[in-house]
Amino acid sequence: MTDNVEQKDIEDLRERFLNRDFDEKEFEISAEKTISYARLCGETADRFLDENHPDFQASSTFVASLSGRRVLPQDFPKMGLGMDAGKGVECLQPVRPGKKLIGRTHVHDIYTKTGRSGRMVFAVSRIEFYDEDGNHLANSDSRVVMREKSK
Repeated sequence: MTDNVEQKDIEDLRERFLNRDFDEKEFEISAEKTISYARLCGETADRFLDENHPDFQASSTFVASLSGRRVLPQDFPKMGLGMDAGKGVECLQPVRPGKKLIGRTHVHDIYTKTGRSGRMVFAVSRIEFYDEDGNHLANSDSRVVMREKSK
């Protein structure tokens, strides 16, 4: 493939899939689960470990442990073997245990890199987490890398 053709196919994917919700899931966040997670992560701050603390909340990376039903839309093309390429979390407001979270997933970015073995396509799925009042609390990004099949 030429560079122009390769770039065109990524532009087409971006136009078809970016920023369109394809999954929604509710999560019940328990104090027991967030405390256990905080301990496993080595947290020492009482606001993450003591449910009676006045600012009790889930630790900042907790939402990365939550996942939707799908990583990519059902009609996203198979471009090769998909592998985990990393996670990222953005905290906007505290996640409070005992509250319900609503996670909405969309493809946030699609881009390529060329390595020794050829072109790799990266897709970033973002789950945006909201509370029951519609407040946007956090984002959790999951990157998938797909090494293109040889033609």
